Amino acid sequence: MLYIISGASRSGKTIIAKKLSAQLGIPYLSLDWIMMGFTNGLPEFGVHDKLFPDEIAERLWNFIKAMLESMIYTDTDCVIEGEALLPELIIELLQKHPDNVKVCFLGYSEVEIDRKVNEIKKFSQLKSDWLTDKSDAYIEDHVKNMIAHSKLIKRSCTENQLKYIDTSSSFSDAIDVTMKYLSV
Repeated sequence: MLYIISGASRSGKTIIAKKLSAQLGIPYLSLDWIMMGFTNGLPEFGVHDKLFPDEIAERLWNFIKAMLESMIYTDTDCVIEGEALLPELIIELLQKHPDNVKVCFLGYSEVEIDRKVNEIKKFSQLKSDWLTDKSDAYIEDHVKNMIAHSKLIKRSCTENQLKYIDTSSSFSDAIDVTMKYLSV
């Protein structure tokens, strides 16, 4: 089974992926690693970390789809997380392999910007993080972009009848809901 967790940056994808991986005793793969492989190793493909998530998802989709189908074909169990997926793209794989893929999307379409900036800054201080050295203005801009991205994901999930979980109001409760949804 492939457990796929996608959505906005800072919505809890990695936390869930690591918890689920440990709970199920299966590996976890971050699509961010693949994207950074293209960014730093194959820049000629035009996939890099400065693109918006939907652009990365569209540019990487054929590669990721082939990788996921290969994993399904070889009966590989894995938790996969990252921004580089969109509901309107993953639906094809889910319809083709409904017994082999479980997917959900996370976002924060209703979050208070100042509160989210403070949460990100607090988390970034606790561990090595790509936002650690960024200014408040940079983080605020990132949050605004991810709110817009969350709204797009939420709408596409509704249109494609996919699970969307919003982490705006209670982050830890949303993590628990997502874990229960994926574990069933």
